[in-house]
Amino acid sequence: MVKYTHGHHPSVLAAHAWRTIANSAAYLEPHLTPGASLVDVGSGPGSITLEFARRLGADRVVGLDGAETAVAFARELAEEAGLAVRFEQGDLYALPFDDGSVDIAHAHQVLQHLGDPVGALREMARVVRPGGVVAARDQDAGGVLLHPLSPELARWLELSVSIPLANGGEARAGRRLLQWAHAAGFEEVTATASTWLFTADGDGPWWGGLWAERVVSSSFADDAVRHGLATRDELEAISQAWLAWAAHPDAWMLMPHGEIVARVR
Repeated sequence: MVKYTHGHHPSVLAAHAWRTIANSAAYLEPHLTPGASLVDVGSGPGSITLEFARRLGADRVVGLDGAETAVAFARELAEEAGLAVRFEQGDLYALPFDDGSVDIAHAHQVLQHLGDPVGALREMARVVRPGGVVAARDQDAGGVLLHPLSPELARWLELSVSIPLANGGEARAGRRLLQWAHAAGFEEVTATASTWLFTADGDGPWWGGLWAERVVSSSFADDAVRHGLATRDELEAISQAWLAWAAHPDAWMLMPHGEIVARVR
């Protein structure tokens, strides 16, 4: 099962396009060696994928996503950047690549949305040559810290865990990545962690403004109502709370992520 909680509303794609190797894949840096080939599974709007291409070469990188909207966005971004990176629509449980055909299979913020993350890791391992790596990074919504924390934003924290769970995913994926890698049969796994930090004098106002829109306009809102987890009125109140947080001089938010690099034998 693949049910992407946030959907592909423009506000969601804008947030995803902010991601870079530096803020979202630094743990993979040692493996981004010249000549390595990489498939970016769940590539979304392609911002990290294009950075991989700049490091490894456009012909060494392929982005794969299940959403036509995301693939179209990524192709436009690649064209604007002048990078001939291939972006394809496909099923991450049945990757359209031969066994042992790439050096790195990478997934960022993907496993948390899956009903079978272990199966996805095994499929990623299938397409990686012996000696190559499977890499994944996922947030842990159960560990997010927000300040100032209004009652409405406390409800948002609850929904950030309960909505993905209702969709068949696991929003606390960060803490489970090592477990899933072991269950997938990997014997050599390096587990690390890193964070995103949003502050009033940094990206906080931008982030808060995006969430003010996402909480009422993206699939996050539709799923909250469909599962009976929140009302539209409640979501509107949360949206206003995000705007207030974004304008607060003390705004501060920490989002933890788990990371794994698993060697394929």
